[in-house]
Amino acid sequence: MRVLISGSSGLIGAALLEALQVTAHTPIRLLRTPTQSQAESIVWDPEKAHLPDDALNNIDAIVHLAGEPIAAKRWSEAQKRKILQSRTSTTKLLATAISEAASPPSVFLSGSAIGIYGNRGDEQLNEISSRGEGFLADVVRQWEQAACVAKEHTRLAYLRTGVVLSDKGGALKTQLPFFRLGIGGRIGSGNQWLSWISIQDTVQAIIWLLDNDVSGPVNLCSPNPVTNAEFTKALGQAVGRPTFLPTPKLATWAKVGPELAEELLYTSQKVDPAALLTAGYTFLYPHLEPALRNTLSGSGAPR
Repeated sequence: MRVLISGSSGLIGAALLEALQVTAHTPIRLLRTPTQSQAESIVWDPEKAHLPDDALNNIDAIVHLAGEPIAAKRWSEAQKRKILQSRTSTTKLLATAISEAASPPSVFLSGSAIGIYGNRGDEQLNEISSRGEGFLADVVRQWEQAACVAKEHTRLAYLRTGVVLSDKGGALKTQLPFFRLGIGGRIGSGNQWLSWISIQDTVQAIIWLLDNDVSGPVNLCSPNPVTNAEFTKALGQAVGRPTFLPTPKLATWAKVGPELAEELLYTSQKVDPAALLTAGYTFLYPHLEPALRNTLSGSGAPR
């Protein structure tokens, strides 16, 4: 397959690009500006809603991962609009192009997130669970709706991604310096559920979805979520440091702001990857401790 990838410089996109280059698939990067790269590329201008007329010629699949990072900045009203619009506008642009293409790609894997479920305590969640409340739940709802126009023209799957474990970016990279200094600790009560996935499984599941007939919402997370307290203990053991001191709530509020902290750090989501498991995907790292050891050993490159 010739696979068009947006967001190929992000954490997941870069790992996916690397992994696809050693498969039978051919990755093509969708970029805002031309760049030197081993992979083919197509230039677009999402701010101006411009995609070249021939962009989807000879494209077999699209993996859409572009979007403003959720936790890159404190959530001002302007930043929240940017988070939303960077997802909905780009998704609508690609979905419309698919619907208008003479020979549309056979599959569209559109970015999404488990944030759609909101704060659900100990409730077991899967792809048919109801949507939750809050800013992120609303963003993901609109994000997925923006892709719907492509549904009648291609196989559409929503990549509802959990917390991706990688020492190259995301939440784990932010936490590691504190844990290595021995000052990492549980957040709040520690009872909130964390639905995580290794970067290896994130990438391999996406590649698997290219070749397997799965559509609709797909939870990209391990079948074994853990509580924040369990995650804290496992990460402390992985780096050989104590984790006795809890992280003060005021400290998290001061660092990222109250709203972002509440939705990212104190929200509880116990999510099951039912769609993947039912369709036959086998996780490389279904359990947290081996996933952390592999990631922190320096051998955490996608297979």
